[in-house]
Amino acid sequence: MSRKKVIVVTDGDDTAYKALKDASQDLHLYLLRESKGNPTPLNGRQLVDAVLKSPHEPVVVMVDDRGESGNGPGERALEVLMNSSELRVLGVVAVAANTRPVDGVHIDSSVNAQGKMIRQAVDKEGRNQSSSILYGDTVDVLGDDEGRVPIVGLGDVGKMHGLDSVDKGVPATKRALQEILARSGYDAD
Repeated sequence: MSRKKVIVVTDGDDTAYKALKDASQDLHLYLLRESKGNPTPLNGRQLVDAVLKSPHEPVVVMVDDRGESGNGPGERALEVLMNSSELRVLGVVAVAANTRPVDGVHIDSSVNAQGKMIRQAVDKEGRNQSSSILYGDTVDVLGDDEGRVPIVGLGDVGKMHGLDSVDKGVPATKRALQEILARSGYDAD
């Protein structure tokens, strides 16, 4: 039996859900509604079970620590998703936050607020940073997965001063998901 394909996004609030719903529809992805929440409402095993029941794939799963530093419910769920033998994680959209202190994660690339791919990290507003380390509340556990799956940085999903709003077609969010699909070698066939 083949493993269910998943893209993880480290944000779970209402605005992120609406933005991801819009982007997922355009890209023919399945957004796991049960994963919406700030913080993440389900534990890792419950998320895996929900993914396995999804009608098609790739499945977009949201995880969120609600701005708290430390290993919260979103990061614990993320760890389970990343290590599940029943899933194939295509990549992670690592969302920046103003949370401190956090270790952060090295990203492969980022999408800035203007929807452009850049080599360095971005901040919560989608502004280019000087290093490749992205700081967020739900990304520290990804340190062990650097190089294993594509990690694409993104500012606050569906926000970034209105540049990534649903009214504007969520260009940055959509571009980040497209980059995960491309970097993972995903083939819809």
